[in-house]
Amino acid sequence: MAGRSRRTLARELESIADFESPSPSLEQYLTPPEIAAHIAHLAGLQDDLEGPVIDLGTGTGMLASAAALAGAKQVLGVDLDPDALALARENAARVRADSQTDWVRADVSRQPLPFSFSRSAGSATVLSNPPFGAQRGNRHADREFLEAARSLAAVSYTIHNEGSQEFVESYAADEGGTVTHAFRAAFPIERRFEFHTSESEELAAEVFRIEWA
Repeated sequence: MAGRSRRTLARELESIADFESPSPSLEQYLTPPEIAAHIAHLAGLQDDLEGPVIDLGTGTGMLASAAALAGAKQVLGVDLDPDALALARENAARVRADSQTDWVRADVSRQPLPFSFSRSAGSATVLSNPPFGAQRGNRHADREFLEAARSLAAVSYTIHNEGSQEFVESYAADEGGTVTHAFRAAFPIERRFEFHTSESEELAAEVFRIEWA
């Protein structure tokens, strides 16, 4: 895990820049450094950073950079938005994680994705903070990200809205997967869209590690 503690990772990730003009339809929010550090630290402890790591819906590149800083040697950030990919690339350079990271533009909801890893080798890991489904048309977005994770990786870590455990466990079981770790995490967000009614809000999120058969 490159010797970095969870606290050190979180501190390094605090310099990741947020979106200047986030898209409400894509639910573009900055993944909190503390959550990204927790996920990357746990992935390191579970030896899930030994093979390729794929950050689906990379956004600012927070999870991709966290994985690289935590010791992953090959990281791929995937996003539909070219502006997000440009920002993610800049952020990776800012935290000196760019030597391990590559970027590709792709729509996670459209299979097959324009890249592949040897899933049979059981080595790829997916990290993802998918849309929570708060916007119209995004209701099942997190399911699409789980479907993509299942097709690509042996292990995935995904962030979901509070109350998602039954859905995630049911989906994993139906696909031969197993939820091995689950924890709650505070997800603070600042006011950024017109429909936000307060200057800041703290959402309750849930994170799941799934081993796919």
